This record gives sequence, structure tokens and C-alpha cells, in this order.
Amino acid sequence: AMPNAACAPRATSRAMSARELAAHCASGAVAGCAVEAAFYPLDTIKTRLQARVRGERVALRRGLYRGLLGNLAGVAPASALFFAAYEPMKAALRRDDDGDGGGGDGAKEHLLAGAVGGLVSSVVRVPTEVIKTRRQVGAMGGVGLRSVVASSGVAGLFVGYGSFLLRDLPFDAIEFAGYESLKKAWGEMKGEDGATAVEAAALGSIAGAFTGAVTTPLDVVKTRLMTSPDVYRGVLQCVRKTIADEGALAMFKGVQPRVLWIGLGGGCFFSVLETARGVLLPVDSRRS
Repeated sequence: AMPNAACAPRATSRAMSARELAAHCASGAVAGCAVEAAFYPLDTIKTRLQARVRGERVALRRGLYRGLLGNLAGVAPASALFFAAYEPMKAALRRDDDGDGGGGDGAKEHLLAGAVGGLVSSVVRVPTEVIKTRRQVGAMGGVGLRSVVASSGVAGLFVGYGSFLLRDLPFDAIEFAGYESLKKAWGEMKGEDGATAVEAAALGSIAGAFTGAVTTPLDVVKTRLMTSPDVYRGVLQCVRKTIADEGALAMFKGVQPRVLWIGLGGGCFFSVLETARGVLLPVDSRRS
């Protein structure tokens, strides 16, 4: 069985070694790229549905892999950065709570660590997301890194940054807290630490699908701000205009492919993540 961090909080009282942190970062990068490569077409369809305004015809199935390679070049370091913050933060919170006799392994540690990881990785994730979404919807003009900087400056790479954080900080916090809680409960139910790759996939799918559904309105706002910055000038203005023009249900555009892709993606991500950790983590740290 794979090691279950949630079932062995005492092991986290020691300091995390550089080798262990590097293994977590590498595992995250592998898992992030695996998900993007496997489910990119679903994400493309979701993005086009969200960016479409009423009455507009959109070719949903054309160029479904447009921008994939460039996106992977951003996903790998962004995922590594996430775990560079997430794992040390989680371990530090556990050590603090262990000192108070609280055990330090509740949902709040994972919620906070997930949010911090999302914030740190956003410096790479946001420019990657801006370029990816514009390529997916077939935006006119140059949509590469150099083209965006040349036309809009560095600030152009961070269009919709606030809405991205509004979506991804809650998303990261909820998904990781949900997965860790489900994994802990599953381990307690079967009477042993850890989860197999199949079990991790099932638990990750549940956590991902739920999180994807409840954060869809935030994703709609993020997509529209990034693809149409001249039309939508802020989070609240985007929400008001979208509802006024298209109705409240427009805030859930793309929810079906989003739940499908994030549910499947969550299963793939956590299964690959746990497998990579089992290979890359030093033996003495696999229970932390």
C-alpha cells in the first residue's frame, strides 16, 4: 500500500530534507503534466463554452490540443512550485499542532497549505493560463509569451490575476483538503495506512469532481476576464454583466465538461502523484 501522510502525523515532526522536498516537487510536476496531457481536450471544450456569449457559434471540436506543449512548459514548474510550498507548510502546521497536543492533521492544515501552495505557484500558473485560454479559444493576433508582452507589457500576462486567485486558492484548498480527508477516512475504515493507485484515483476523482462543481462560477469569471479583458473589467462587473446579458445559469457554463475533466483529472493526478512519491521519496520519509 502507498504511504498515507494523513495517518502518521508524528513522522512530520522532523525537518523536511532537501531531497525529500525535491521528490515532492518532482512528483507534483509529473502528476500535473500527466493530467494536462491526458485531459487537455476536455479543458479546451470547457474554456470555449465559457468564453462563448449568447448567439455566438463556436467550433468545439477543432484544434482541441492547441497550445498543449506551451502549457506543459508552464505546468511543470508551476506544479513543482505548488508542492515546494504545500509540503513544508503542511509539515510546519503539523509540528505546531503536535506541540499543542492536537495531532496536527485536520482539514484546516490542508486547507491552509493548499491555499499557500496555490498562491506561490500563481506567479507561473497565471501567465500559463492566460496564454493557454487564448490559444484554446483561437484569439486573434499573437497569443504567445513574447506577443503578449510586446502588445500589453508584462501586466498582460497577469490579466485576470485576481479572478484566478479567487478561483484557484479555494479550489486548491478544497481539493487537497478533501482528498487528504477522504484518504485518512479510507485508511481508518480498512484498518491500514495508505491507498493503492486505484484507491487514490477513486478518492481523487470524488474530491476533484466536487471541487470542480462548486467553483464553476469562479472559473467562468476567470475565463472571461482572461479572454475578453476589453469587455470585462473586474470580477464584480463581469458577474453583473454576465447575469444581466445571459441569465444566472450562465455562471455555470461548462460545468459538465469541467466536472468531468476535473473529476477524471483529480483521479489521474493523485494516482500518479502517489505512485511518483512511492518511487522518488526517500524510504525513511514515505510515512510523512
